[in-house]
Amino acid sequence: MSARVRAPELRGRGWLNTGGRELRLADLRGKIILLDFWTFCCINCLHVIDELRPLEEKYADVLVVVGVHSPKFAHEKDPAALAAAVERYGVHHPVLDDPELDMWQQYAAKAWPTLAVVDPEGYVVATMAGEGHAEGLVRLLDDLIATHEAKGTLHRGDGPYVPPAEPETALRFPGKAVLRAGGNLLVSDSARHSLVELAPDGETLIRRIGSGERGRVDGPAGSAGFAEPQGLCLLPAHAAEVAGYDLLVADTVNHLLRGVRLDTGEVTTVAGTGRQWRSTVDDHAHDALSVDLSSPWDLAWYDDKVIVAMAGIHQLWWFDPIKRTAGMYAGTTVEALRDGPLAEAWLAQPSGLSVSADGTRLWVADSETSAIRFVQDGVLGTAVGQGLFDFGHVDGPADRALLQHPLGVCALPDGSVLIADTYNGAVRRFDPATGQVATVADGLAEPSDLVLTADGAVLVVESAAHRLTRLAPGALTAAGANTVDGPRHRLERQPTEVAAGELTLDVIFTPAPGQKLDETYGPSTRLVVSASPPELLVEGAGTGTELSRRLVIDPAVPQGVLQVTAQAATCDADVEHAACHLTRQDWGVPVRVVDGGATRVPLVLRGLDA
Repeated sequence: MSARVRAPELRGRGWLNTGGRELRLADLRGKIILLDFWTFCCINCLHVIDELRPLEEKYADVLVVVGVHSPKFAHEKDPAALAAAVERYGVHHPVLDDPELDMWQQYAAKAWPTLAVVDPEGYVVATMAGEGHAEGLVRLLDDLIATHEAKGTLHRGDGPYVPPAEPETALRFPGKAVLRAGGNLLVSDSARHSLVELAPDGETLIRRIGSGERGRVDGPAGSAGFAEPQGLCLLPAHAAEVAGYDLLVADTVNHLLRGVRLDTGEVTTVAGTGRQWRSTVDDHAHDALSVDLSSPWDLAWYDDKVIVAMAGIHQLWWFDPIKRTAGMYAGTTVEALRDGPLAEAWLAQPSGLSVSADGTRLWVADSETSAIRFVQDGVLGTAVGQGLFDFGHVDGPADRALLQHPLGVCALPDGSVLIADTYNGAVRRFDPATGQVATVADGLAEPSDLVLTADGAVLVVESAAHRLTRLAPGALTAAGANTVDGPRHRLERQPTEVAAGELTLDVIFTPAPGQKLDETYGPSTRLVVSASPPELLVEGAGTGTELSRRLVIDPAVPQGVLQVTAQAATCDADVEHAACHLTRQDWGVPVRVVDGGATRVPLVLRGLDA
């Protein structure tokens, strides 16, 4: 048995959801502690928050979940932005603010999200990266409860969570909006789990569709249930007539597409099973109600079908409301920025879509690469953005301009595109004719979408201000735009110092208790490796089935990022009807090449105390 590791003390800038109390490990002794290292930009982290909800309820008297917020983007270091995110995403457990990633380093996290389990005696007994660990955690928790009840070291009782007060506003963290023919606006009221119809002034409430409670319920407007809905798409009249509904909704946390009849407000599930996609990439058409989806975030009618920004797996999908089929459209599920043919391109959490006035180009807000991408003639290209780790607020030529986690785009009649530059609190404009990026408006609270009205005005969904805001007249003219040369950021995490030459990459995976590796549908594991810049790797890039890989590092490249994607398929062991599971994680590992550096890089996909 390996030596037991004492959990490092919990320290940070402050605590949320504790009623102002600072927590220490000693305060939680006797409980099982599950530390969730997350950052609120990360879709995988949001998946884990939802995966943990049933566990928090089931084990409420013995389990304390502590979110450790270790930010990626500069905006995420703002304590007010963190407090807003905790409310927005319904985080109902204590959260430690870790702005400088001190706890992240103490617990040796290398990826968002990472989970660490601390037993009732204060020892780390398991770590795991990525999502999809809920069932394995159940088995681990049951084992820990049995062990520590027998030892007398388990203390049951209430946890330290103290819910904050929720202010009253008409909207609460609205996500996306679309314009109806008569001028009314439909808005996804994400934190209230419903849709809202507003008058053309963007303020007067006409009606609400949805009960306002988190759920998954079809039926009349007053009782239907959504879970953090985002994207909206009005179907063309010919498609709506055949489909039987007018509005398509990306019901994000339910992993569904929902159809709404606007005359009655009736809600119907039209795509998705409600299970999160954890499968293999294919190019087939699937029955829409039989296929799993993953955090659909926005929708747009393009090329005679609905395109879905499938943020949860870094792809675009298509949905045909007439044939009632769905399938993959672009991306491989690898999280990175790579242009090319749609089936080979890489995206990173696409979150906003808009179609050019002539219908030939689909604009994409690719949030995790802080990029604006576009689809045209079967190819994915990049207009603005440099990759997963470069962001900022810089205008000018598109090849040097920087954004920060944009969530929305709006194509304009002149061929340019407006950008909801969310974490910069700004609206930006990219003009393909000049190749220039400019700032149209700033000082906004996490703008997440933009709507162009019939009279040429622009409404901004100002999500963290819980409202729609009209841009000042003239803001879109050349005289109304500003040129900002703001800060340039590059994600700075402590790099791993490696030696030039041969380097062994080991992804450590231990099946959860009660599970075994599953080769029913082929090899049980898969490893994809690339680098930024590509020249960092002389050998070792590509896809394989072993979780260990020999790499060769070029001594002429002083630093870079190893981009690693690993997955492992498991199934329940020794049961008649075994359930299948897929564990997957993407890492961006900063490395610095130095004399005497490491010759092995271990990454933990899932590890248990031996």
